[in-house]
Amino acid sequence: MLMDFEQVPMQLILHGGNARGLAYEALDKAEEYNFEEADKLLQEANDEFLKGHKYQTQLIREQDKNMTPNFLTIHAQDHLMTAQAELQLIKRLVSNLKKQFELEKRINKLEN
Repeated sequence: MLMDFEQVPMQLILHGGNARGLAYEALDKAEEYNFEEADKLLQEANDEFLKGHKYQTQLIREQDKNMTPNFLTIHAQDHLMTAQAELQLIKRLVSNLKKQFELEKRINKLEN
């Protein structure tokens, strides 16, 4: 299947943006100690990232070796990889919030 090199950057931006948005929603939920919803949103964010990554892999495999990437393609790849970095950081923040919540519960038990 030949690839539409004009649409692929838009797919990278779309899925990268979706992944970032969902990751930040997950962080908001974790800050409310709603970890079930946070975990669900993180999974959705990861799924969005993986969709974008498939397009990125396809782009790398199918591009002509003599082709110079255009600005939009470079920007789109940067957008997707930034989303990946933010997603990984937010996963760690959520994990720390879970630990904080458990510690707060233990402290509250000791105080009562």
